[in-house]
Amino acid sequence: MSDLRQTYYGLPREVKFCKKCVISNQRPSSTVEFKNTNLKKETIAFDDEGICDACRYNEIKDQTDWKLREEMLFRFLEKYRSKDGSYDCIVPSSGGKDSSFTAHKLKYKYGMNPLTVTWAPNMFTEVGWNNIQGLINVGGIDNMLYSPNGQLHRLLTRLAFLNLGHPFQPFIHGQKIIGPKLAHHFRIPLIIYGENQAEYGNKISDNSKITMDHDFFTTDDPQSMLMGGVAVRDIVERFGMDFRNFNAYVPLTRQQVDESNITKIYLGYFERWDPQECYYYATENTGFSAANERSDGTYSKYTEIDDRIVPFHFYTTLVKFGIGRATYDAAQEIRNNKITREEGVALVSRFDTEFPATYFKDFIQYIDISEDEFYAAIDGFRSPHLWKYIGNEWKLRHNVARTGCDD
Repeated sequence: MSDLRQTYYGLPREVKFCKKCVISNQRPSSTVEFKNTNLKKETIAFDDEGICDACRYNEIKDQTDWKLREEMLFRFLEKYRSKDGSYDCIVPSSGGKDSSFTAHKLKYKYGMNPLTVTWAPNMFTEVGWNNIQGLINVGGIDNMLYSPNGQLHRLLTRLAFLNLGHPFQPFIHGQKIIGPKLAHHFRIPLIIYGENQAEYGNKISDNSKITMDHDFFTTDDPQSMLMGGVAVRDIVERFGMDFRNFNAYVPLTRQQVDESNITKIYLGYFERWDPQECYYYATENTGFSAANERSDGTYSKYTEIDDRIVPFHFYTTLVKFGIGRATYDAAQEIRNNKITREEGVALVSRFDTEFPATYFKDFIQYIDISEDEFYAAIDGFRSPHLWKYIGNEWKLRHNVARTGCDD
């Protein structure tokens, strides 16, 4: 008998898990945030052997001549390298392990003079703030912290949560556009990001691109941008706002990017990317510290620990797509031979559906909703093909430890 359960977000009806890691075919690909309607998501591809694109790309990485790639980067950077002490590249940075690794490598290995730029987290964690200071004071890297209008950012975060189940959208949007905006403003011709998000499951072919797609940070019609699923012009009208409040969120136009001749590359194309090795490097060279305790929803203590809203980003991902924070952590650690798949399955089974209680009160206060409003919104984002309600609690129909057991 066919399964007629409704699927949300255009997700595949049949749930499959990669045979090499623990990711499922429900994992959404990266998207242009200010075009996000929540209606249809592209998802990670699986081949005929049941292996996901991220694992297949890792096999390509194993065959890559990284020494040659390193030499390519030295040659590429020569035309940008500052001769007068001025900044020669921008590195968007949260102060996390990956961007700290990127900035430090560029300065001390490749001889560049990077300016790190940080789109401020919604609510800094103590360890997040300390790691930013470590990058500056231990790593010896210059940093500019860019803080958008706090009232507007809270509103946009609220809209993004209630309308899209995506409370991290305004932050991700800002993180994408801040590098090009400041590069244009300061006339710095090069932006260097860490890894390409295609590492984790976008199309394999995207990993062959050295540069970031312009679509992620350009628009010629800022009032039509969707923030929290609502056009900016409608937010302005509905809440009686001045459009100038949105200045921080307005990306460059395509013409501005072309005229500035800004180049945007990924360090991960030239240096083999391994998040745990980035952590070890950042700890040794930039004073980066892991959190004192593991993060809610996972076993890890060193990944995305700078913002108290991060756990709700992963929790809403669990609710919408059936995969949570432990799945993301375990999948990449399996690919990088840090843990076995069996260990990953056990970790996902134990932690993936854990509720992010640590910062719950902070979160609902930040976006000004009640606990009842939070749970009502959350439950509305659960796709029937992924979730069932049994014994007064929601349970996943499928997980990596018991594929297909959905009754």
